[in-house]
Amino acid sequence: MAEEVVLPIPNLTLPQNLYVLSNPSLKRLHENARSKLLEGIKADEMGPWYRSLTTAASTSTSTSGSLLDSKLLSELESANEQELKRLDERLADAEKTEGETEISDALKAKANYLTRIGDKDKALAAQKLALEKTPGLGSRIDIVLTIARIGFFFGDTSIVTEYMSKAEKLIDEGGDWDRRNRLKVYTALHLISTRQFKRAADLFLDALSTFTATEIISFTDFVAMAVISGALCLGRVELKKKVISSPEVNQVIPDLPLLGDLVKNLYECHYDKFFVALAELEQNVLVPSRVLGVHASELSHFISTSRLHARIDRVNGIVETTRPSLKTMQYEVVVKQGDVLLNEVQRLSKVLY
Repeated sequence: MAEEVVLPIPNLTLPQNLYVLSNPSLKRLHENARSKLLEGIKADEMGPWYRSLTTAASTSTSTSGSLLDSKLLSELESANEQELKRLDERLADAEKTEGETEISDALKAKANYLTRIGDKDKALAAQKLALEKTPGLGSRIDIVLTIARIGFFFGDTSIVTEYMSKAEKLIDEGGDWDRRNRLKVYTALHLISTRQFKRAADLFLDALSTFTATEIISFTDFVAMAVISGALCLGRVELKKKVISSPEVNQVIPDLPLLGDLVKNLYECHYDKFFVALAELEQNVLVPSRVLGVHASELSHFISTSRLHARIDRVNGIVETTRPSLKTMQYEVVVKQGDVLLNEVQRLSKVLY
């Protein structure tokens, strides 16, 4: 098992609440999201992140205005200043009178506090310094995974990919099963956010029985991701074996009745009920999700670019399939294959002449 308790920092529920609050189409969820966002900011004394929310140009005026509380900001920044002063004094004492272990602990304490309060640049610098000064392999893996979580928190894909790769290399050197399994969850979450659904489904389902990564996602949300990706990618036999019959899924599915209906009707071929559940899933799960919301709009994109043979009836709020005639399909095939043939002939002529 891991040598130390894994701290849930930064708090990854907060950017999810901010995502909801920043989306005008999710107005019905705004009050609850705003309440939870401010509650989390106060609990973790997130002065730097709170200031960035109220001043960033990318944040809408209405959202900034609804969050701005000058008194709260002043209180948070005062608390940050006092705690950082205390941590700096602790580090200075360790450097003067104590050994490498105590210095490493002091560096990690400061880095974790900066991570907790959402100061991205200073947190990254402090975590990297702590990584450099920390000798134990397990502790080094934990620091690398913390940096990856900073990437997830700020939506910085380059940080996520770089440090998950570093974590994988360190784990291959001798990481324990707990850290190895947590990395599976991190990787699956990244893969599903980048539309690599099959690989994500394999990792989600593989990690179901060993899940411990509550610092990055709750078990309920993790199961939801596993079910959604599994329903999208698995064949009927595998869907039954790995999802519908999974004890871990069945433990949580009473809290996720919509997903239960989705996979049950898909497996039993009740497609009328399946598509009703799918539509509800889009509105109540996919669209409000920071991770999955980007994929919810892809149907309309595929239709508008003719990658799907369908049309959107905006008046009646429905999507109708529009199968092309056999002759039309044959014509499209001839045109595509003809273009390929012409390109090959042109390349060949350049070689010969």
